[in-house]
Amino acid sequence: MIVSQRADAAFCQSILKKSGSNFALPLRLLSPEKRRGSNALYAFCRLADDIIDGEGALSDKSQAIDEFERMLRNALNGQVVDDPVLRSIACTADRYTIPHEHLFAIVKGVRSDLTQSRYETTDDLIEYCRRVASAVGLAAVPIWGLRRGISSEDWVPPADACGLAFQWTNILRDIVEDRERGRVYISRESFREAGCDVQDLLAGRIGSAFKVLASNEVSRANRWFAEARQLDEFLSIDGQRVFRAMYGVYRELFRSVEQAGSEVFIQRVRASKWRLPVMGIYSVLAGIS
Repeated sequence: MIVSQRADAAFCQSILKKSGSNFALPLRLLSPEKRRGSNALYAFCRLADDIIDGEGALSDKSQAIDEFERMLRNALNGQVVDDPVLRSIACTADRYTIPHEHLFAIVKGVRSDLTQSRYETTDDLIEYCRRVASAVGLAAVPIWGLRRGISSEDWVPPADACGLAFQWTNILRDIVEDRERGRVYISRESFREAGCDVQDLLAGRIGSAFKVLASNEVSRANRWFAEARQLDEFLSIDGQRVFRAMYGVYRELFRSVEQAGSEVFIQRVRASKWRLPVMGIYSVLAGIS
């Protein structure tokens, strides 16, 4: 690796280290080369998120994400760009033959947070989750590696389900924080099916019908977690390790969401800090459950 690539890789690693992400520990289970690629993917996603979630006027953020996408396209086309993260993700995409469509889907997903704070149907929300989460998994798996003879028809469906399960967990965990920012990700359709109203959530009027809403959304995520488990059998050895660790961490976080029930609409769910890494390690050693 040439000097500039080492510096870019170190920059991406510093972004992951500073983030405190649940993904930091699992990614350490990869080989150094795969870890650099995964760090670049994480830094890319984080950079896009920070553009949208940072301070500033809506018009400035819109201009910034457009410029970010333009620079991404240039980097992927082999042009020189100033940003070390975009240089790293372009190098990673080339090395691991990551379809560019997944990277642009991520940008499209985070951009939608600028203009869309509600979702009418559950299908609309699923499409959003596919962009901001499933697309990340679809870009990550080529880095992690697959067993011989595995085709995209095998691994893409469970990888998609994994992204949906993880993002649904994030959504349910962060309901209160998102509400304070004026965002409600759970669809109006889901509210109606449970006999709830979005305005009640915004006003903090959490009645008994919200138990039904929480149960419905938890059941949906549970089905995706079950489907996502199939990805394990398709991955390379170190790919299995990182997937099992991530799955174990998120499954434990999801259990906290599940146990909270309608409390997710009142306060942010917080899982035990020590249990998350412990369950990640346990899943690596014992397999996912």
